[in-house]
Amino acid sequence: MGSDDGGGGALDADITGFAIDSRAVEPGHLFFALSPEDYRRHCFTAKEFADGHKFIPEALSRGALAAVARRARIAADEELRRLQPRLLLVEDVIDALQRLARGVVAEWGGPVVAIAGSAGKTTTKDLTALVLQAAGKRVVKSLKNFNNELGVPLSILQMESGGRHAADFDVAVLEMGTSMPGELDRLTQIAPPDVAVEVCVGPEHLEFLGTIEDVAREESTLVRRLKAGGTAVLNADDPWVIGMRELHAGPVLTFGLSEAADVMAERIERVRLDLVRFRLRTPLGAAEATLPLPGRHNLTNALAAAAVATCFGIDPARIAQALALAAPSEMRGEVLRFAAGFTMIDDSYNSNPASLLAMARAVAEAAATRRIVVAGEMLELGADAAAMHREAGREIARLRIDALWGVRGLAQELIAGAREEGLAEARFFPSVEEAATALCDVLRAGDLVLVKGSRGVRTDKIVTAVKARFELKDE
Repeated sequence: MGSDDGGGGALDADITGFAIDSRAVEPGHLFFALSPEDYRRHCFTAKEFADGHKFIPEALSRGALAAVARRARIAADEELRRLQPRLLLVEDVIDALQRLARGVVAEWGGPVVAIAGSAGKTTTKDLTALVLQAAGKRVVKSLKNFNNELGVPLSILQMESGGRHAADFDVAVLEMGTSMPGELDRLTQIAPPDVAVEVCVGPEHLEFLGTIEDVAREESTLVRRLKAGGTAVLNADDPWVIGMRELHAGPVLTFGLSEAADVMAERIERVRLDLVRFRLRTPLGAAEATLPLPGRHNLTNALAAAAVATCFGIDPARIAQALALAAPSEMRGEVLRFAAGFTMIDDSYNSNPASLLAMARAVAEAAATRRIVVAGEMLELGADAAAMHREAGREIARLRIDALWGVRGLAQELIAGAREEGLAEARFFPSVEEAATALCDVLRAGDLVLVKGSRGVRTDKIVTAVKARFELKDE
């Protein structure tokens, strides 16, 4: 990191970690004071942003060695200027964070697996890391779903935090998201991929990206930014994704369930809601496998992970052993069984039409006395959001679903679409609190309930309310 003033001798000591939240600062950390100006220069869609410079004194008092701050912001603040010996002054703090991460990746020189797509990124990232670790690889992976211009560099900087060093890792598995044009381009500049995994293309962030064609174009950046000789891992079942093979002159490995692909699942047998048996076939052979996750879409995610493992020469038997130990990411298909005899799928982290329908199909295929889908409003879908909600409601009504409950805003259109298709039990709730109260009052043994919604709707509060009213079953 370059700073032509400030810093003093503070950085003669070893940096033990990195933070963008003063509350997370520990002794030895380097604190990045993000500002509204930085956010606006980069791909962030919120309307209001906090000024991290206000928290520099707190970060230093917690033991931060120094803070990275905007030069112009410090120049205008007499109190902060007094701290200048412990400040690194830059033009753009987010850019400084990214440049630092890019330098770590470049100096390390190990393989980067980058995972993108409109849905399933986090699960695919976790499954990929699980399989590679089971094969003896030392893996650094994205924290939680940290996949934006802050999350990717912070995930990389784990390699130089807490006493760890980049040389301690064999491979980086990074989730890369996009909500605005150019975001994936920025992320691939920070960590150029050796393996680029494109899971699927669907209607996401259309408010900022435009049309589905624009989404596909943005997602294809991952493939176009592959290193020379790198491998594109593409979903053969998704026409938008498989078309990206024309963008890469190097190796391509495909995965899929329906279309012919290099990595496939054969003889699929649904044992229960969250367990499927199948025969895994890869270019290195075949093996019997199980996956303890709900839904056909998660089997697709597992095949993507298996394709990455194949790039690293891992045989299918070892891949199968690892997949058998898979667990759902938090609020992404967690199956909760209650002592009262009903089951809930907590998929409340996020939602778009494609991911909602994928989970609704999983519910429709499962054994249950009554199948209920509780679906929150889907955000950032742009000008056609109402029509997309209404069509999703129609699609859900065509499945073997007994009840659809819509929560907040445009979820009214979900209900309207379901009623057009003749679904009798279709109800709308203006708030998650009202939906939670109503659901707790009607739950009974044999029910299977899916709870899903965009993060801003907070349908996870419905899951929390049910947990507060009913005891979970002892496994």
